[in-house]
Amino acid sequence: MLARLKHRVLATAATAALIGGVLAVEAPSTAGAAVPDTIPLTLKNDSGRSDPVYVYTLGTSLTTGQQGWADASGTFHAWPAGGVPPVPAPDASIPGPAAGQSKTIRIPKLSGRIYFSYGRKLDFRLATGGLVQPAVQNPSDPNRDTLFNWSEYTLNGDGLWLNSTQMDMFSAPYAVGVQRSDGTTVSTGHLKSGGYRAVFDALRAQPGGWGGLIQTRSDGTVLRALSPGHGLETGALPASVLDDYINRVWQKYAASTLTVTPFADQPGKKFYGRVSGGVMNFTDGTGAVVTSFSKPDADSVLGCHKLLDAPNDAVRGPISRTLCAGFNRSTLLTNPDQPDTSTAGFYRDAVTNHYARIIHDRMADGKAYAFAFDDVGHQESLVHDGAPQQAYLTLDPLN
Repeated sequence: MLARLKHRVLATAATAALIGGVLAVEAPSTAGAAVPDTIPLTLKNDSGRSDPVYVYTLGTSLTTGQQGWADASGTFHAWPAGGVPPVPAPDASIPGPAAGQSKTIRIPKLSGRIYFSYGRKLDFRLATGGLVQPAVQNPSDPNRDTLFNWSEYTLNGDGLWLNSTQMDMFSAPYAVGVQRSDGTTVSTGHLKSGGYRAVFDALRAQPGGWGGLIQTRSDGTVLRALSPGHGLETGALPASVLDDYINRVWQKYAASTLTVTPFADQPGKKFYGRVSGGVMNFTDGTGAVVTSFSKPDADSVLGCHKLLDAPNDAVRGPISRTLCAGFNRSTLLTNPDQPDTSTAGFYRDAVTNHYARIIHDRMADGKAYAFAFDDVGHQESLVHDGAPQQAYLTLDPLN
C-alpha cells in the first residue's frame, strides 16, 4: 500500500486538494497553457559515488486511479495483482546516470514518488491492496541495507508539485527543481557544504537518544536517520520524549487562550483554544465549540496524526496542522498567536523535535519537509509551477 504522505496543508480556505497525499493547490494564471501528459525530468548525478544508480517513478495515475509505474519514456504501467504474502513487483527500475553525468527521462501525470538507489535495485512487493513501500524502520525490510531515497511529486492539469522530503528519514541527499513557464528555474533541497555528515554528527551529540535514529550497514556505512516518529516505533526514542513540553502547553492554555489563524488569505477567520477538563476546546467567533483535542502524546505530535488528526476540511484540519507545527517547533509556549512564522523562535525549547531542528539548520536555504506539516509558514522544500517546462532531480555528495 502507499505509505502515508502527510505534507498537506490548506494554503487557502478555498482552492486546495489532496492527491495521493501530495498537496495540489489550484494553480495561478500560469496554468492557462495545458500541462502535457508527460514532462522531462533531468537527473544529474553529482554524488561522486561510483556505484550504479537505479531510478523508479511510482504512483497513482490521475487519469485512471490505478497504481503503477512509469518507464523512462513516461509510459504508465499498472501493477499486476498482488498476493498474500506480498509477491515481487515487476522490475520498474530505470538505469540512472553515472557519476558526473545527467540523464533525462519523462514523468507522467501521477501522484507518487521518484525513488533512487545506489549500488543495488530496490525490492518492491505487491500485496492485495497494492504496492508495499519500503519501511526500513522494520529490521526485516528487504531494503534495510540499501542506500536510497525518494522525492514526492504530483503532476496534473494544474501543474507540478515536486519536493525533497525527510518526513520518514534523512538519507542520500538530493535537490529538486523546476523550470517555470517564464523560463526561470527554481530549486530547493541542497544541503550546506558538509551538511550531510553534520546532520548525523549533531544527532549523535544530542542527548536523549536522538543518535539512536541513525542506521548503519554491517560494513559501517551510514545509511540514514529515521524520523523521530519511526524512532518511537523502534524504541530509539522514549515514548515520553516530548511529554514535558506537551504538559507545559496544556497547563498554559488552561489559564489563557491560544488563538489560531489558519488561513493566510483570511486573517479575520480565527479559532480560540482553551483547556478544560484535560481537553483543548476550540471556539469560533460566535463562541461555539467547533472541535476539541485530547492532550496528545509524542507519537501524535511527531506524526501529526492520531490525537492530532487533520482531516482535509476547513476547521479541524487547519487547526490541527497549526498545533502540530507549533508543537514540533516548540513555539506554543512563547507565542499564543499561531501559526508562528518567525523562524528565529523555532526549536528554542530544550524539549523539541531535534531531528527537524538539525535538518533545517543544515539546509542551504533552511527549507525541509522534516515533519508532516512543515509547510505551515512555508518552511517546506517544495517547487511548483502551473505550466512546468522541465523538472530536475540532482543527486548531491554524501559529505
